[in-house]
Amino acid sequence: MNATVTSTTLLGPIIARFLSLKQALGRGYDSERRVLAHLDSFLANTDPEAADLTPVTFDAWCQTLTHLRSGVRRFRMRVVRNLCLYRRRTEPTCFVPDPALFPPLHQSVRPYLFTETEVARLIQATTALTATAGSPLRPAVFRLGIVLLYTTGLRRGELLHLRLGDLDLVERTLWVQASKFHKSRLLPLSGDAFGELQRYLTGRAAAALPSDSAAPLLCHHQRGGPGYTGTGLRGGVCHLLGVTGIRTPAGRLPRVHDFRHTFAVRALLRWYHAGADVQAKLPLLATYMGHVSIASTEYYLPFVADLAAAAGERFERYAGGLITPGPAPGGDQ
Repeated sequence: MNATVTSTTLLGPIIARFLSLKQALGRGYDSERRVLAHLDSFLANTDPEAADLTPVTFDAWCQTLTHLRSGVRRFRMRVVRNLCLYRRRTEPTCFVPDPALFPPLHQSVRPYLFTETEVARLIQATTALTATAGSPLRPAVFRLGIVLLYTTGLRRGELLHLRLGDLDLVERTLWVQASKFHKSRLLPLSGDAFGELQRYLTGRAAAALPSDSAAPLLCHHQRGGPGYTGTGLRGGVCHLLGVTGIRTPAGRLPRVHDFRHTFAVRALLRWYHAGADVQAKLPLLATYMGHVSIASTEYYLPFVADLAAAAGERFERYAGGLITPGPAPGGDQ
């Protein structure tokens, strides 16, 4: 789709103002920009003289999306609906799509939580990876990648965009630059993660790989060039998951994003077990993970069985004595 929003339609200037507002609020909105550019282009080609969004033109535009999965179609329709809701603030009679007519919601994928034993197996499996001319440090790259994903909760894209200049070996931190929602943050590393990073950098120096500040941390090519791509990282992780036999209860391979979810849930469990005020600590976790609010953090922290058990144990310790058990079933009333 063309990502440039034109102003040849009645909707063009409204789209431009809408995107400017979203960006002023700190949102990249790149995917939404492409959706709205496609809509604007469609309207311009349909009827340049009266190119506006109506029930008829919206339905016609939706017909161009029928080759896409229902979840993708629903997302794009929701983007247009949000635009229309924005427009309705100044044009109360404008058309707003009915979400009841959108494709149904997909069932959310249940996150997979890695155990410490499984992560150890994955790290051990990296030693069997074969180095190549294009990736001379392939075993070390995937070892470090798994360690950082598991111990920092980085997004896949954040890990891939790390550069050598983002490391502070004195303070033992990583600088994650302008990630999702234009938020940068400084991440302190655990002792184990920092030790892994040092060993990786030693091996990297011995291989005479690029060492300038702009060089990617997860190096791919021996003589400079870009680092690993999302596809390359995912392919390597899936290979490791396959050889270690790690599967979800449904028999599928876990996702790279499941490391991030595991990090968040393990952090919450540690606080529960330590008797900390979890509610007070949620902003800390939100900041560390680069979320815009606690609500975003809670998205990664569903009430899974482990958390429910931990919460139940805490309630039992503090309030169990206040609860009087009822009569046994079938007993005297």
